[in-house]
Amino acid sequence: MIRWTVNMVKNVFLLVLTIFIGLHVFVTPSVAVSPPSPSAIQAILIEAESGRVLFEKDAHSEQRIASITKIMTAHLGVKHGNLNDLVTISAAASTTEGSSLYLKAGQKVTLNDLLYGLMLRSGNDSAVAIAEHISGSVEEFSKLMNKEAKRLGMKNSHFTNPHGLDLDDQHYSSAYDMALLTREAMRDDTFKTIFGTKSHRAESIEPNPVWGNKHRLVNGMYPHTSGGKTGFTKLAGRTLVTSANHNNMSLIAVTLRASNDWNDHMSLFEYGFHTYENKQILFPGTLPPFPGQSATEQYTLVNGFNYPLTKEESTSLIILARLSPDKDQSSKVLVKMGDKILYEEPLIKEYREAEPSWWQNFIKKIQFW
Repeated sequence: MIRWTVNMVKNVFLLVLTIFIGLHVFVTPSVAVSPPSPSAIQAILIEAESGRVLFEKDAHSEQRIASITKIMTAHLGVKHGNLNDLVTISAAASTTEGSSLYLKAGQKVTLNDLLYGLMLRSGNDSAVAIAEHISGSVEEFSKLMNKEAKRLGMKNSHFTNPHGLDLDDQHYSSAYDMALLTREAMRDDTFKTIFGTKSHRAESIEPNPVWGNKHRLVNGMYPHTSGGKTGFTKLAGRTLVTSANHNNMSLIAVTLRASNDWNDHMSLFEYGFHTYENKQILFPGTLPPFPGQSATEQYTLVNGFNYPLTKEESTSLIILARLSPDKDQSSKVLVKMGDKILYEEPLIKEYREAEPSWWQNFIKKIQFW
């Protein structure tokens, strides 16, 4: 069912299209899934494309995050480095405590291998080597980490090292901030590949060790998993980030200080995939003529828009097309759910030649005769 209404307000035409999506186009689960009850003190589930939060539990408090810090390190390594660069391992990197690739001072390793060792084996020595290669020192790299965190809107985060060891009280983040970071990092295909790799052979290290991913869900525990990173220190507890794809939807789950994180993430994903559907709300292309629109005008929407919705929400969307006759004001389309604006985009206004009238065609025929 489609309903149109038209109003004139301050020389701006407001067209309201209320969409009713029938049950036959919404994929409903055969068994309803209750909201999860995670063991973690912090948890969040977001849809990666839109960033919509589908579930959260105290997701904004500052917490120690352990080795999921390395998502930021890998993100910046991919963003600012060349994968083929040969990195000389420093004495400081080779003696970093905790989980290790057992790199030796003076050894030369490609940035590519260091990134895989960082994410799959959680090598702290690799983290320091990457930081020194990108910024010259751990201290300067930490500044770069905080600059990137600010750019991404990570309001409850501060980084003092590239690996997540509890060296001070000034290294922290939140479940929400780590979801924001992971969403951004996954926009890069190189990061996404490393994030979801089960094993990697290090070609630049003799005798070419094969590193397996420590993340159980990546290794097959949950079939829809597309990537992830583990973390643990005594002070931080177990921290975990996982991504999963199913039914044309990509989800990111983050838990901090969890006693049962594998099950936490699987229950979060099952809730998300069974409760929401990623629906395409807007389709790119030339829009149909609006009431009163000049025959020489046409409006084009450049981008499409998808958004995860429950069955109930899918019946209450409103699309507003504001057409402005004023050349200084752009026309635009908005998608709303209740009073909340989910999306807005300018409409491209173009002009085309009007179709000749029957009289003009008749005159042309007379002239031809």
